[in-house]
Amino acid sequence: MSTDHRFDVWAPHARKVTVRIEGEDHPMEGLDGRPGWWTLPADDAAPQGTVRYGYILTKTFDEGTPEEREQVSDVLPDPRSRRQPQGVHDLSCTFDADAFEWHDADFRPRPLQDSVLYELHPGTFTPVGTLDAAIGRLDHLVDLGVTAVELLPVNGFNGEHNWGYDGVAWYTVAEPYGGPEAYQRFVDACHARGLSVIQDVVYNHLGPSGNYLPLFADYFKPGASSWGDLINLDGWGADGVREYILDNVTMWLREYHVDGFRLDAVHALADSSAKHILEEIAERVAEEVQRTGKDLVTIAESDLNDPRMIAATHRHGLGMGAQWLDDVHHAAHTAFTGETQGYYGDFASLHALEKTMHTAYFHNGTYSTFRGRSHGREIDPVEQRPYQFVTFLQNHDQVGNRAAGDRMNQSMSVDRAIAAATWLMAQPFTPMLFMGEEYGASTPWQFFTAHPEPELGEAVAKGRKAEFAQMAWDHATVPDPQDPQTFERSKLNWAEVHEGDHERIYRAYRDLIALRRNTPELTDQRWDTVATQASDSEQWFVLKRMTEPESEHGVVIAINLGREPRNLPLMGGDAPRLLFTSGTGPEPGAEGTVRVAPETAVVLRV
Repeated sequence: MSTDHRFDVWAPHARKVTVRIEGEDHPMEGLDGRPGWWTLPADDAAPQGTVRYGYILTKTFDEGTPEEREQVSDVLPDPRSRRQPQGVHDLSCTFDADAFEWHDADFRPRPLQDSVLYELHPGTFTPVGTLDAAIGRLDHLVDLGVTAVELLPVNGFNGEHNWGYDGVAWYTVAEPYGGPEAYQRFVDACHARGLSVIQDVVYNHLGPSGNYLPLFADYFKPGASSWGDLINLDGWGADGVREYILDNVTMWLREYHVDGFRLDAVHALADSSAKHILEEIAERVAEEVQRTGKDLVTIAESDLNDPRMIAATHRHGLGMGAQWLDDVHHAAHTAFTGETQGYYGDFASLHALEKTMHTAYFHNGTYSTFRGRSHGREIDPVEQRPYQFVTFLQNHDQVGNRAAGDRMNQSMSVDRAIAAATWLMAQPFTPMLFMGEEYGASTPWQFFTAHPEPELGEAVAKGRKAEFAQMAWDHATVPDPQDPQTFERSKLNWAEVHEGDHERIYRAYRDLIALRRNTPELTDQRWDTVATQASDSEQWFVLKRMTEPESEHGVVIAINLGREPRNLPLMGGDAPRLLFTSGTGPEPGAEGTVRVAPETAVVLRV
């Protein structure tokens, strides 16, 4: 459905298009001024209100028998359907987005540089797994101190549950989550509590079941990425495909009031156009900023280590406001867990973590052993700012793509887990938490699917085990994605939050977020106000945040990752004042140092 016409559809190869509405067929006609588009005649008395509908396409071919030369499709769901109440294979349903009464006219999202993000999967965030149920946990997030919820993809997929990255109905909100009105209620509730909503969108591929787009138009082109067929962004008919993506961006902004986007795996958007699709997305969002006065954000997931991703379009960049930064995750994960297999191998030294505090990308033109080639390029410290890099200890990929879906905290002491959180809240980039991280959840977050097609479920399970060979993980620990218990195990256990060590971790995260918010040095956006030292032999890392470059004064974060107490350098200043400790201590050390207990982080004002 379109906002301009009650029933519109883009089907440039069809000779005839019929829309079936509540069982009655209505012939459509070409839409003036829009080649390939079909609409209902103005005088057609189509049913009003909420109705079920679908499209029937008639195509003709030059070869074959008379029957073969004319092909009539089954009734197909609308590519722009707002609701699929009976699933992605069934009829579409109209939805009046304007009927919802919003209460967020005065809400303004915080700028990204002042934000702490929280990644959330609606199906496993609560036992019920709906957006309405998630509203009941928003006060927990407010108490924690996060400022923005980043929702994993919510568009329609086949089956009862899914990570969200198998979506095929891009304009819908999945019915298991409550459908589109539940989404509106969720965003409105977030805004009432001062929380922004950033929606994860997947424009680089569609899921394996329920994808009817190729029957309508040339949505795909030859070639494939790791996730399937390439989206047609620069071939015959690409204008309509690009419009499909850009109108989807506008839909989320206007019909659902989202405050920004996380764009999945943008390196898989194969686009040779003079203006890249990401530039057009950036422009579409900028138009909404101009219209509403709100500070909206686009965050790209990219493994290219290319600063052009977040460079302004007028400087020939792609215009994204920020990007996920896997290199910092890998360096931090290796530092705190000691894992060095697979792609973690290049980050085995603490000096990798040290480097990323100054350069963002670890691979900035250096050789990547995992890729077997040089990778990345240097940022421009004048053009790029630290807040444009979103960093994390955990996220859905880095937890869910482990063989057993185990969380980082499950392999370390509570002191060490809080020390890692201390680093996250003190490092110069925009921090993001993964749901449950804030209280050291004992539940895993595993890869789960519910494909109704047995052969598809089997293929997914085999593919998962093949992927883990590169990381040297034991195949026997890989749960069956199709087993309903894999999904159930991945749901958060909220009873833990205020129990024992879980409560200790939660209080630490809450205090650290408040410390970040109330300490100007920790959100300073200059690269030259960051100083570091590290020792591999003694296993310690020190980060200093300053108000002026090379200042003796500032905030020092001293982290002892070893098994013995260590004297760590204060990096200037005197009479240190304790702001936070993840464990015991600290104690005075030799001149110019502080003695820090094993597996402990301290934050000091010097």
